[in-house]
Amino acid sequence: MALLEIDGASKRFGATTAVDDVSLNVERGAFYALLGPSGCGKTTLLRMIAGFETPDSGRIFIDGIDVTGLPAYARPVNMMFQSYALFPHMDVAGNIAFGLRQERLDRRRIAARVDEMLALVQMSGYARRRPHELSGGQRQRVALARALAKMPKLLLLDAPLAALDRKLRAETRLELTGIQERVGITFLVVTHDQEEALSVASCVAVMDRGRVVQTGAPAEIYERPASRLVADFVGEVNLFEGELTAGFNGLALVVAGFREPVPLPCGTRLPEGAAAALAVRPEKVVLSHAPPAGFAIAATVSSIGYLGGGSIVHLATEQGMALKAYLPGAAASSFGRGAPVWATWPPDEAVVLTQ
Repeated sequence: MALLEIDGASKRFGATTAVDDVSLNVERGAFYALLGPSGCGKTTLLRMIAGFETPDSGRIFIDGIDVTGLPAYARPVNMMFQSYALFPHMDVAGNIAFGLRQERLDRRRIAARVDEMLALVQMSGYARRRPHELSGGQRQRVALARALAKMPKLLLLDAPLAALDRKLRAETRLELTGIQERVGITFLVVTHDQEEALSVASCVAVMDRGRVVQTGAPAEIYERPASRLVADFVGEVNLFEGELTAGFNGLALVVAGFREPVPLPCGTRLPEGAAAALAVRPEKVVLSHAPPAGFAIAATVSSIGYLGGGSIVHLATEQGMALKAYLPGAAASSFGRGAPVWATWPPDEAVVLTQ
């Protein structure tokens, strides 16, 4: 049985539908991510799970119990807010102990749990500091410790890393996954950061306009997007729109301005003449100075963006269509700006999209 079950939940604010008939299951012990652009309904859905909003329709089950009508304090859930919401007049230990005191636990049990949580987030020497004496990353750890102190069945995290700088976000992602594995609590995180969702989650649900448009493992979401929207939102992608035609080795895609049809993955089963798009990730694109055997696109290097571990090469085809290629290491050094190149990719590394 899934720990969290959402059955046809919807929420409207006046004429605006924030969450539209969402159903999903979150397995026990999972690190689950709700991913989507701002305004897609993911935070509203999180607030409904927490009990801060009531669905207009649908039901929410936690551990097999219908909690749809239960207030927030009666649910086996805790929430870590994006702002961290630490009490400025309390020290670190006081913040972590707050929820435990509300449950009227004895002092020794509270002290032991606070020490345990401080050790878990590697903050044992900071018990008497106030929030204003901590860095952003340290405040984030205290907020996490406070949320975990009551050992909820489900921990909800609302964009927990948004306030951190890039390097600290990467470090904290590793810490979050390690903590989740150690405590065994089910985590549900809301984020618009694709890198964050793909790197921490065991399962991702992509949302758009109040609906879940695809769920799956991170690799599936990235490598096999179900629609143009998912392909374009999750990571960088080249999208080629066209019409399907019969080719020499199966179906191909006729793209306006290309000299020849673009070969499709083997086993593509779609009617000839149908409109479709081909999604190709930049790291699948291969560049060469001379035309390779088989299909290739003639292009010119527009610019090169150095990213440290590699470079994004921006290309323009003869007809002005934009194309991106990711080259690892120093491979881009042999392609200068304005240089003519040939771009190709293995047909089976592309994805055909009809939605």
